[in-house]
Amino acid sequence: MPQVTELKCGGLFIGCTFDHRVADAHSANMFLTAWAEIARAKPITHVPSFRRSLFNPRRPPQPHKSIDKLYAPLLSMPSPPSADEDDHLTSRIYYVKSDEIDRLQSQASYNGTKRSKIESFSAFLWKSLAAAGDDRSKPVKLGIVVDGRTRLSSRTTTLDCYFGNVLSVPYVEASVGELQTTSLTGVADMVHECVAMASTAEHFLALIDWVEVRRPKPAVVKVYCKDENDEAAVVVSSGQRFPVQEIDFGWGRPEFGSYHFPWGGETGYVMPMPSASGNGDWIVYMHLKKRHLDLVEARAPHVFRPFNCEYLNLD
Repeated sequence: MPQVTELKCGGLFIGCTFDHRVADAHSANMFLTAWAEIARAKPITHVPSFRRSLFNPRRPPQPHKSIDKLYAPLLSMPSPPSADEDDHLTSRIYYVKSDEIDRLQSQASYNGTKRSKIESFSAFLWKSLAAAGDDRSKPVKLGIVVDGRTRLSSRTTTLDCYFGNVLSVPYVEASVGELQTTSLTGVADMVHECVAMASTAEHFLALIDWVEVRRPKPAVVKVYCKDENDEAAVVVSSGQRFPVQEIDFGWGRPEFGSYHFPWGGETGYVMPMPSASGNGDWIVYMHLKKRHLDLVEARAPHVFRPFNCEYLNLD
């Protein structure tokens, strides 16, 4: 699964491609930061660690049944449905103003319970995708990428500089009808519970053990394989730690930075990232079906604003 990172620095575009089977976004951020530091003859701030023994399985392995709900051997998954040329996945980039992000967070929170910005945004997106459905019984699936570094780090071992994959992708599903009639706070509760389920050290230890007992068979996250009966399926990955303001190759700080993730299948992919302006806005890369992109633009133009040169004051 190739992932492309692109930066616009001083009138130049810099991009690189990496394989997600080798490295996650955290690792890509480390690489880009180090690349920029080397270009300016500066010492590398975060020297990468390749200590794979940090992820040795327990003896004996203790995989949990909950992992079976999220992952499956690759050969056991159904073939992806045939692509509809009139309803194919396509990529667009939007910007979301900081006040809209704050408004979504406020609407998703209640009675002193404050949801995170990424949970609030994901809940809003999930509800928006359900609005396209005519069949109220069809499921809409939402996956959230969770980084395990902070969950597995301890006082004696830190994974902040680990180069590789330390991710899990829990997902939740609800019917079109349920999402259409449930308030944003209720949908945000479902998103929060999904994230919380995978935000523990035990979850990641069980995942390591699950992989070990099935080695060398490849596995896949179930939400990546959209069922033909699904109304939609999308994975949201937070790029909020993308150090866009720190990556200076010697031509000044970037004016724009984004990811591009052209994976196969029918599952969508969305990554919100901080704007290089540093004003709290988000740059949101969205890889969804065209009809879903058209829908969110039409229903929430105040949230999803098409990214253009005007935003960068380059017109």
